[in-house]
Amino acid sequence: MRDKHIKKDIVRIVIACAFFAGAIISEKLLVKAELIDSESIWLLPMYLVPYIIAGYKVIAEAAEHIVHGQIFDENFLMLVASVGALCIGEYPEAVAVMILFSIGEIFEHIAVDRSRKSISDLMDIKPEYAFVLRSGKYEKVKPEEVKIGEIILVKPGEKIALDGVIVDGESAINTVAITGESLPRDVKKDSEVYSGCINMSAPVKIRVKSDYENSTVGKILELIEDSTESKAKSETFIRKFAKVYTPVVVFSAIALAVLPPLMGMIFKMHFYTSATALEVWSDWLHRALTFLVVSCPCALVISVPLSFFAGIGAASKQGMLIKGSNYLEALSKLRSVAFDKTGTLTKGDFSVVAIHPSKVSEDELLEIACHAEIYSNHPISEALRVAYKKTAEEKRVSNIVEIAGKGISARIDERITYVGNASYMEMMEIEYKDCSHKGTIVHIARDGEYLGHIVISDSIKADSRMAVSDLRGLGINTYMLTGDRESAAKEVAEKLKVDKYFASLLPADKVELMKDLKSELKSGETIAFAGDGVNDAPVLGIADVGIAMGALGSDAAIESADVVLMDDKPSGIAKLVKHAKRTKRIVSENIAFSIAVKVIVLILSAIGLPHMMYFAVFADVGVMIIAVMNAMRCMKIKK
Repeated sequence: MRDKHIKKDIVRIVIACAFFAGAIISEKLLVKAELIDSESIWLLPMYLVPYIIAGYKVIAEAAEHIVHGQIFDENFLMLVASVGALCIGEYPEAVAVMILFSIGEIFEHIAVDRSRKSISDLMDIKPEYAFVLRSGKYEKVKPEEVKIGEIILVKPGEKIALDGVIVDGESAINTVAITGESLPRDVKKDSEVYSGCINMSAPVKIRVKSDYENSTVGKILELIEDSTESKAKSETFIRKFAKVYTPVVVFSAIALAVLPPLMGMIFKMHFYTSATALEVWSDWLHRALTFLVVSCPCALVISVPLSFFAGIGAASKQGMLIKGSNYLEALSKLRSVAFDKTGTLTKGDFSVVAIHPSKVSEDELLEIACHAEIYSNHPISEALRVAYKKTAEEKRVSNIVEIAGKGISARIDERITYVGNASYMEMMEIEYKDCSHKGTIVHIARDGEYLGHIVISDSIKADSRMAVSDLRGLGINTYMLTGDRESAAKEVAEKLKVDKYFASLLPADKVELMKDLKSELKSGETIAFAGDGVNDAPVLGIADVGIAMGALGSDAAIESADVVLMDDKPSGIAKLVKHAKRTKRIVSENIAFSIAVKVIVLILSAIGLPHMMYFAVFADVGVMIIAVMNAMRCMKIKK
């Protein structure tokens, strides 16, 4: 819908320009034919058509703001300046003011266009049903209908509908959508589980401890909505500038129209000796109206949003999508960056990082493990198959027995093989060796003899070290916020040398931590959060700048974020910060140059310099061209 509005605005401005050109040509022809003079009131209807087409939105918004008591904004300035031009017969200037301002508005709208789909469409983690035990049998009901204390059954492959405690069964659950934790978590009786997680291996019965509204999934939905609404909309420089500039200009014009002739009447100044009172008042009113027209900051109106627009366009060509100029400006003030771990700093997948055999070779140990896991769809099994690079032979395997959350026993080549965790080895009364490596340890034994173990872990992205190092080089603090275990978080944090890390966090915990980190910032400083999962969506929304890993990130994270890195490389953040600082510097140059010229022109117009209107138009257009050319420098990202 937003794209359609922008296209309509572009068409509207094109039509206004066509009518404007027609009015100018018609005026030249009529004046040349001596049918009217250049200051004739009959020219007004011709110029009113493009004026209204280009400026009706500005007029409507100015009127609406006046009604609500918000008088001094950029819309009011444009309206007063253009009406002043119409009053003194400068019809082309009035239309030009509206067209230039509308073009600037279109650039700004394109830059800040960050339309989002409805949150409900994004929330794939929302369970659609629950099997609840009632009157001795399980009924399929909506999660909202389940009461606290009731028992629900969750089968393998199903989402856990509500938060609760397991009362029967053992399984492994995928918690990545809620905690961001990469490895499945083993659960058994009395284990606490959260809604939105996926049961992976065996049926479990759960006693519900919270209703749906207060469940983890319900809170995530609410947090996304609240954080999106609570993020203040950053005002553009033009709006901030207009709040000060507009009243100053308007009251200065009024003073210019009233004070000099009034003082002349009181003190019988010399200009009353050669002109009538009416002529004096008319002269100063003309100067005041000229002052208003000259005050229109067209160069600022178009160059500032164009600079940001060019900066956003340059970033997009590098696969860094920024959803608004206010976020590019916020990046230029970045003081801290908080990272999610899994999928952001790490790859978010499992791989074999070490093989430690005791009685056989590494290849044979991996071969045995892969054959035992031949029918498993567990992520750990997938990692073993990828490392093995061969296809396990079904005919060699029989009598497979899986114990959820522990391991698998199988007959491979007529020999009893056990593959599982330390708890499984203990259950089978097999003496095993501990491993100092961080990650998931898969122990392998055959015919009661321990053969060794394989370490599976989520590996760090190749450029994560560079990402943290580059940010620290820019004087930016780095944090890691993760739902993963303390041991896994500590290992990654130490390898990457982040300033501080926080582990075992739920989405609500991340939001609270982000609020705490924001409170530590000085005025004008900002903080960003980079993440990729559904569980990151709330904290992405509440950060000053939310950065999502786009290629592999969840839809919820991408839609909640303000910046999307399509290549999933966290090193792009430092590059983006440098680009944002350069863009802001160019914007500041345009602002300083435009204001300096404008002040000079305003002073000259106030003293009644002859032909000031033509000089003002020339100065404004000239400054605008220079500012636009300078803004084009934002179209390239320096390495």
